[in-house]
Amino acid sequence: MTSTRFTAACVQMRSGRDVLKNRDDAVALVREAASQGAHFAQTPEMTSLVCRDRAELFDKVGPEAQDPVLAALREVARERGIVVQIGSIAVKEGDKVANRAFLIDRDGEVIASYDKIHLYDVDLPNGESWRESATYTGGSWAVAAETPWGYLGMTICYDVRFAALYKALAENGASFLSAPAAFTKQTGEAHWHVLHRARAIETGSFMISAAQGGLHEDGRETYGHSVIIDPWGRVLAEGGTEPGVFLAEIDTALVAEVRGRIPTLKNARPFKIEIVPTIETDRAASA
Repeated sequence: MTSTRFTAACVQMRSGRDVLKNRDDAVALVREAASQGAHFAQTPEMTSLVCRDRAELFDKVGPEAQDPVLAALREVARERGIVVQIGSIAVKEGDKVANRAFLIDRDGEVIASYDKIHLYDVDLPNGESWRESATYTGGSWAVAAETPWGYLGMTICYDVRFAALYKALAENGASFLSAPAAFTKQTGEAHWHVLHRARAIETGSFMISAAQGGLHEDGRETYGHSVIIDPWGRVLAEGGTEPGVFLAEIDTALVAEVRGRIPTLKNARPFKIEIVPTIETDRAASA
């Protein structure tokens, strides 16, 4: 019988440009989470490398089979008997890179992977400009992976702005959802909490999202504030901007309770849309 209770940990990091140092930091923090009683630990987006220089990024990443962070965290999962979700690592795929998440079981086996679907291409008012599509290849498949406590919907960072993805994951059996991230400080201050609470409330699911936080070696500043949110939208655990481990007790039985009280997934209906022109538009068109 599937257990409904477990302790989840968000592993907050400040990854830099040294892959092996980032690996060692991730290993230490996941071990710390396990020592505090975590059954599940999640690292943030770009656990292995935060580097905005495209040439340097390509020089430092390789294929999945050779990634030192994936290998090390598989070993930690096996050693500590803990389920580990790598928020994402950069994996070389031809002339681009995949932003890929992994779910590792307690035997150290990779049971699922997910490539970030939505790519962040934007010019911000503060002068920051991001073109993820120039470096990364977007995924095509949503992924809900089975864990000992139910199904986990795997997403990454910018995905959190696309509500339909989370609705689809919840409709296909996910009881808890994740959006491990490297949110910029500016957008995080504005939207991080409200987006995560909204995704939890809309789907009646837990949200578990580890984050990068603070000023990184490449000059970017990330928001941090790793969060665990329950299906009612309550924040169960939250970090600040410093690296660390943040834990909460999860009972997925609450998912059925909340979805029973507010059955939005069951009550959703298909609809069509009608665009009605204004009178002024009609007159302009006939003039």
